[in-house]
Amino acid sequence: MSGAVKSYAAVDLGASSGRVMVGRVGPDSLELTEAHRFPNRPVRVPEGLRWDILGLYGGVLDGLRAAGAHCGGRLDSVGIDSWAVDYGLLDADGALLGNPVHYRDARTEGIAEKVWASVPAPELYAATGLQYAPFNTLYQLVAARASDQLAYAKRLLLIPDLLAYWLTGEQGTELTNASTTQLIDPRTRAWSYDIASALGIDLGLFAPLRQPGDPAGVLRAEVLEEAGLSGPVPVTAVGSHDTASAVAAVPATDERFAYICTGTWSLAGLELDAPVLTQESRLANFTNELGLDGTVRYLRNIMGLWLLQECVRAWGEPDLGALLLDAARVPALRSVVDAGDAAFLAPGRMPERIAEACRASGQQVPESPAEITRCILDSLALAHRKAVEDAQRLADHPVDVVYVVGGGTRNALLCQLTADACGLPVVAGPTEAAALGNVLVQARAHGLVGDLAGMRGLLTRTQPLTHYEPQGDTARWRAAQARLTAG
Repeated sequence: MSGAVKSYAAVDLGASSGRVMVGRVGPDSLELTEAHRFPNRPVRVPEGLRWDILGLYGGVLDGLRAAGAHCGGRLDSVGIDSWAVDYGLLDADGALLGNPVHYRDARTEGIAEKVWASVPAPELYAATGLQYAPFNTLYQLVAARASDQLAYAKRLLLIPDLLAYWLTGEQGTELTNASTTQLIDPRTRAWSYDIASALGIDLGLFAPLRQPGDPAGVLRAEVLEEAGLSGPVPVTAVGSHDTASAVAAVPATDERFAYICTGTWSLAGLELDAPVLTQESRLANFTNELGLDGTVRYLRNIMGLWLLQECVRAWGEPDLGALLLDAARVPALRSVVDAGDAAFLAPGRMPERIAEACRASGQQVPESPAEITRCILDSLALAHRKAVEDAQRLADHPVDVVYVVGGGTRNALLCQLTADACGLPVVAGPTEAAALGNVLVQARAHGLVGDLAGMRGLLTRTQPLTHYEPQGDTARWRAAQARLTAG
């Protein structure tokens, strides 16, 4: 491996904010610095909820300018990751046909039943391994089937691939993100033409598949000029689904582990060598998404800190640290909700909706912000416990430790409650897991790190980690789970 230290820009787009991070990587060094952060504010227009994709692209350009300034005008590569399932449509000239639809838009309501009439749910799962989620790309495309935009479209690009196209002029579809469309066969890691044909979906809309680490073009001259960068600057395909990048940055060694990628969503599960396509797995709503180096991310989607984010917004953005201290003093497990319930998917009135769910299930109704916050965190820990338990059973894959990565690592109360609920040690960190995984795939393309184990070894040597041991009796968590199930 080369002994040089190189500089990489990781464009990491979350559902509520975007950031451009600079990673400095050497054979035994890894430093990450935030160059620029910008909001990601969806916009509700008369036709529905849309992403402000031009605002995001402007944030990316500003971030590349800031990253270049941080590195003396020279970057060795750029990689892009984002949330999954959403896409932009291009016409024959490569122009965008409208703002991409937000996955929380209502257009997919009732679409699943129409899909299952053509391809029954068990058959769909056996072919694609993806959990049911109303916003999967497959359902979005069926919902859009009669639209003029789709009729005129000549190309479909998932969000990170769309931004890479604008930066480079090159089109591709990165595999880990493609695996969230419900149009990929996780066994062959290629398109499922039978499923697409049965539903009238034209897979020719998608650009050719790329693997993490593949070249994705070079920054156009106009981008270099606007960002103040010296060229050429290659763009490298990374695990462009942010969860794929985050799981690549789980700092595990050789122990048996589960992971929880925390943020707006909690993605809890295992890293496997092959998908689990049983009907029991389908009924438990586990998904088989693709990861680096032939791995499968076997996980369950949980609503995550979205619940708390929406409450904090409704409360006028109070001090989060003080709120969590108050929540820690509220008695544990007094009231819990199903953190995976689709009833919490849409924005708005979240404190009232949580209270209503507790009232409907006959539990004590949380009233104050501290009580509602404790209800949310207990509920998330309980959902984490259930997902980790179910994953081990369904995959016949026991674990000894749970790694928590992502923004939720800043929430010490949630990490401790997760250890308590799971009855397992929790290792929390790194916080910027998606950006680190993004950077490390770029570095691997330049020979600075080796395989996935080598990437993780570098993380364990360079990143701060916090350890939580389970406290108390897990029996009370089992009782809370039983109460929630019965409700």
